[in-house]
Order: sequence, then C-alpha cells, then structure tokens
Amino acid sequence: MIRWKWNYMKLRDKLLLMYVLSVFIPIVVTNVVFYQVTTANIRSQKTRDAGMALNNLKNELRVTIDQGVGLSYSLYADPVFNDTLSRSFESNSEYIRAYNSYLKGEFSGQLSQGIRWYQVYTDNPTILSSGYIEHLNEAVRNSSWYKQLQDNVVPYPTLIATDQMLSLVQRLNNLNTGGIEQLLKIDFNMDLLHEQFRNSGFDGKVYLVDPGGHIRFSNDSRTENVSVGQLYREMEFPNKTIRFDRVYSGINYLEGWSLQGVMDEEIVLQEVRKSRSFVVWLACINFVLPSIIIAAMSRSIHVRLVRILKHMKKVKTQNFQTIPPEDARDEIGQLTTEFNRMTETIRNLIDEVYLADIQKKDLELKQQQAQLHALHSQINPHFLFNTLESVRMRSLIKGEKETAKIVHHMAKMFRKSISWNQHDVTVKEELELIDSFLQIQKYRFGEKLQYYIEADPAALKYRIPKMVILPFVENASIHGIESTPGEGIIRLFVQLEGQNLHIGLEDNGIGMSEARLKELVGYLEQNMDIGEHVGMKNAYSRLKLCYKDRFSFSIQSEEDKGTCIQIWLPLDGDEPEGE
Repeated sequence: MIRWKWNYMKLRDKLLLMYVLSVFIPIVVTNVVFYQVTTANIRSQKTRDAGMALNNLKNELRVTIDQGVGLSYSLYADPVFNDTLSRSFESNSEYIRAYNSYLKGEFSGQLSQGIRWYQVYTDNPTILSSGYIEHLNEAVRNSSWYKQLQDNVVPYPTLIATDQMLSLVQRLNNLNTGGIEQLLKIDFNMDLLHEQFRNSGFDGKVYLVDPGGHIRFSNDSRTENVSVGQLYREMEFPNKTIRFDRVYSGINYLEGWSLQGVMDEEIVLQEVRKSRSFVVWLACINFVLPSIIIAAMSRSIHVRLVRILKHMKKVKTQNFQTIPPEDARDEIGQLTTEFNRMTETIRNLIDEVYLADIQKKDLELKQQQAQLHALHSQINPHFLFNTLESVRMRSLIKGEKETAKIVHHMAKMFRKSISWNQHDVTVKEELELIDSFLQIQKYRFGEKLQYYIEADPAALKYRIPKMVILPFVENASIHGIESTPGEGIIRLFVQLEGQNLHIGLEDNGIGMSEARLKELVGYLEQNMDIGEHVGMKNAYSRLKLCYKDRFSFSIQSEEDKGTCIQIWLPLDGDEPEGE
C-alpha cells in the first residue's frame, strides 16, 4: 500500500490546497453559520411580531363582539321592553300606540359601527311584524342559527356563524313572559370584520374557529370554496408552517372560540433566502479571485521548475543543453545558474574522459570483428556448394527429379545463411527461403504436411532482418507438426496494416500447455535458458536489437490444438525497395 505524503503533491497544488483549507473553507463556514443565525433570529422576530398581531386581532374582535353583547344585555335587562313584548294587546291599534311610544326607537341609537342590524323575534300573536320586531314563525325555527341556538341552552348570549355571517343570539327570558318565546339576534358588520382581518398585520392566514373545531370566518381565500363549518384540522397546509393558537377563555359567550394563525415559513423567510445567492457569489469571489492570484504567482515557480526538470531529463540522454539565462534572483534562478554550471562541467568531463574511453573500446571492438572476419574467410564453403551441385546433377541423370529439387533448395538455403555481408533482405526473399525450407519438410513428411503462404503484394518489397521468420516456421514444422497424428497445416501470411508490417504464423500441431507457454515466453524475454528453441531465441533477440521496443510480438497456444504467432514490425516511413 502506497502511503500518501505531502511531498508527492506538486507545488502549485500545495498552494491551492493551503488556500482552500486555510482561507476558503473557513470563510464559507463563517458565512453559512452567520446565515443560519440570521435566519433563526429573523424567524424568531417574525414569530413574535405575528403573535402580537394575532393578539391585537383577538382583542379587536372581542371589542366588536362586546358591542353586540352590550346591546344584548341592555335589551335583556330592560323590564319595560320585555313586558311590552310579552303583553297581550287587545287590538292592533293598542300595539301600534305601544310601538310608537316605546318600542320604535328606544334602542336605535345604541347601534355601533360593529353591528350591522339587530332583530327581535317573538311568538306573541298580538304583536305585528314591524321594524326590528318579527314573528317567530316556522321559517325562523327551521333556520340554521335557530337550530344552533337550541344546542346551547345558556343564559348568556350565544355566538353563532351562518353563511359567512356572525351573529349574537340572546334569549329574552329575564322576566316571566307567560310562555312566550322571545329572541334577540344581532348581526355583526362583516365588512368591518374583513377589514380587521386584513389590517391585522399578521403575515399569513387567520381562521376563527368555533368550540367544535369548525372554521367560521377567515381571511383565507380558499375558505370561499368550502362550506362554512369545515373542520380546521382537515385543512391542508405546506409542510413548513408556523402555527399560532389564541383561545378565548374566561369569557362565557366566547368560551372555546379561538383564532388559528398559519404562516408559511418560506414566505416569512423569503427575504432571508435571497441572501443565500449573495453568500454563494461571495464564496465564488473569495475562491476564484485568490485562485487566479495564486495561479499567477505559482506559474513563475512552476514553469521554471518544469523547464529545469526537462533539461535534467535531456542530460539523462547525454544532451547537455544549458538553460537560457534569465533575470531572476530568487532560489529558482540560483538553481538554474548552478544547473548550467554543473551541465558544463559534466560535458567537459565526458569530452575529456568518457569519449576517449569510448573511442578506445570501439577500436578494440573493431579489432575483434576483424579477427572474426579473418576466421570466417578461412572457411571456403564453395566445396559444399560444388558437392550439393554434384548430388543434384547425379540425381537428374538418374531421373530422381524430386531428390534433385530438394538438393537445390538445400543449396539455396545454405547460400543465404552464410552471406555475412548482408544483414537484411526483402520480404519476398525471406518468403522464398521459407518456401525452400517447407519444400524440404514436405519431402520429409509427404502428404502429412500442407502449407500455405499468403503475402500482400505491396509488402513484398519492404526490407526486414534476415531469417527472423524462418526459425518460427521451423519450430512449427519440427515441434508442432511432427508429433501430430493427423495432417499438419502451416499457414503464413504477411500484410500491411497502416505503418506496420503484420506477420502471422499458425499451425494445428500439438501446441503447448499454459505452463509451457509461460516458460517459453520467459525464456524469450528474460534470457532464461531451457536448452531448446535456440533459433526462436536468436530471431527474437535480433528483432529486439533492430527495433528495440517498437515492435510487437505475441504467441498463443493451446494443447492439442496448435500455436499462433503474431509479429508487428514498424515500417519507419521507409519506401519499399525498387520505388
């Protein structure tokens, strides 16, 4: 496992990381904390303001209702008024005189701004319907407000809501009415209530809820789409809401009634949310601007260090080029000066000592090559050619044409293999040599061996190292085909693929196991000596000497199924021979 270290990072990355950890992140965290604290404070302040606005609305609503309560108690406690309503009149004229003298305008001056109208209902048959006095007939008894009154048998006024109307109903039974039912119904000014709800200062929805939990009045436009009496708990609100509950208590005629306030937290904090973009922009400015400054300052360091590094790599390839001088007095400038001085010193040492040693060794190598050529020249192979030619001519005279053909192929291969002054051949010449070898092998194996050679005509004139394909063909015929019980097939193809020469060799011989294949590859690449495949090793080594790492070689084999060898040689842009 590789351990991470600070020294693994580039200098530019270190400067940027130092800024991010030491400046950028603390600034962002500070802004976020400040934003959260500000949001919490504003939310708390908005909540307090909303609570105060709801309390004021609660008090204003009570004042309005108290106006109706005052009128109700005035009529309820007036003995003359109640006695007149319950009295049995002898004639209509008698009632009219009583109405004009007392009932007609006795309480008309008590109407206040919060009261729209009041109505007195009685089932006294001797009273005529006139002004604010009506008969308590069946239509009235079937009305919604009358039915709600029957559910509240209390001596004090009852607050009733019907059809977007708030009313206060009082039984006028303070005195003995002789069985006559008398009611006072006071209707409040709904326009005034709407105005009070609108001007309450509460930034949200307010609902007037009766003791049963039903909505009776609200400033929420959605309540216009539902009937009066909708349960408050069935209303749907956004997930993030702030709720307020102001319950009337200790007041008999308002006992159980409440004001329910609902505020959308997103709307409450809308102004605060706008500051988030400011925080983001501020963070971006805090990051981008210093990053540009750090990048500009680090560039003078990074570029010069990279330039020194490139020249140091050139020194590794014996290119002792000095760095152009610059007007710099910092540590990197001093390092550049010392590097140039060191490069000049090394180059002088190499010129004086190393090159002289190389020239000496090169001279010794040439002397050894001269000795080797002298030894080669002592061997005169012409007698072998003459001998093979004699055998071929004798075979022709005796009519053994096949033997003569094989001897001719042997002489041709021998002549090619001992040509010391020729290191590379054309693809065509190499394939002719391979064809001669396979003809000899076919003479040996007979019909057991079948071979096919296919070559791209455009590839025949390119030059390759001599005898780099033949050892692999030899290995395929000797080690692959010889031991196979059936017919052996060898296929060789050469073709151009872009800037590469692709050579493929396949056989259906005995193949190799995975362990044997791995051993062979190790032998070819790592100089592991296993005593076999000397020809393949020789060809592979010459390919590495000629092409170094620019050629590709792969070998695949499966036991009892055969072997496939693929070689890709670079053309290096050379024109084929003859063009």
